[in-house]
Amino acid sequence: MKINIVKENNIEIAIVNSSKLLITDVQSALDFIATIQYETGCNNISINKSAICEDFFDLSTRLAGEILQKFINYHVKIAIIGDFSIYTSKSLKDFIYESNKGKNIFFLPDERQAIEKLSMA
Repeated sequence: MKINIVKENNIEIAIVNSSKLLITDVQSALDFIATIQYETGCNNISINKSAICEDFFDLSTRLAGEILQKFINYHVKIAIIGDFSIYTSKSLKDFIYESNKGKNIFFLPDERQAIEKLSMA
């Protein structure tokens, strides 16, 4: 896992890139949040989609809701970066659309857009 810290609009954002799966279940998400907060002090995190297990993107598993609720509970904003056009599920597309209209959880195509969204806190 590689972590870079970017500061935009006086908000520090941890940009996490990993070739390994970092988030596979609720406990690994909690561990991830704690690690990033401890190592960087950041409450705004950007992570590449490939570091999150595929079950997360199958809403019938309820994993996305359980994991993202932990980010909300711990006041951590997250942007997941990647290509989401590969998913055909209408419910997932609706979930992504609604998330992107909010202020805490974003699904975005690139790091630049993630930094812009997370820095508008």
